[in-house]
Amino acid sequence: MKRLIAFTPFFIALVVGGFFLWGLNPDRDPNEVPTVLISQPAPDFDLSPIEGVDVPGLARANLVNSDTPVVVNVFASWCVPCRAEHAVLSKLAQKDGMRLYGINYKDKPKDAARWLNNLGNPYTRIGSDVSGRAGIEWGISGVPETFIIARDGTVVFRFVGPVVGEEATAEFRAALIQAGALKSEES
Repeated sequence: MKRLIAFTPFFIALVVGGFFLWGLNPDRDPNEVPTVLISQPAPDFDLSPIEGVDVPGLARANLVNSDTPVVVNVFASWCVPCRAEHAVLSKLAQKDGMRLYGINYKDKPKDAARWLNNLGNPYTRIGSDVSGRAGIEWGISGVPETFIIARDGTVVFRFVGPVVGEEATAEFRAALIQAGALKSEES
């Protein structure tokens, strides 16, 4: 029994060391957040519009049987990275014809309205998720997060974090083209 107790620190160090080695694995992306939504129907939700913003609210029914794939962006006025990605999403919606819907997450309606009035509103529909319940249904880990939804309401892509910079924008654009939400630049 004394030998077992004497080797306990060694076993603990071995287990902790194993976790450190696993974390240092170059094939593992520490920014990748898994989701169970890919290839699944979008969650059931029904959100009212933001007071002071002249676009309708958002519900799952708006994502199903759409004539084109849509993008659902979860954002908030208090989110600094959301401000950074706003210009990219606005360009994709206005110049490239991407259909963009928004979920305003845990935000005061007057702050969200002011934010959209100052930066411009690229969203066709926005649901106000003051309680954060829809965010839980979508399984978000923070804002911003952006989802591509196929015509039948199935989630086909999830982007965690802001869509900014060449690499992120290229990855997101490629996913949009693959989903049929954008036309290829070669077409």
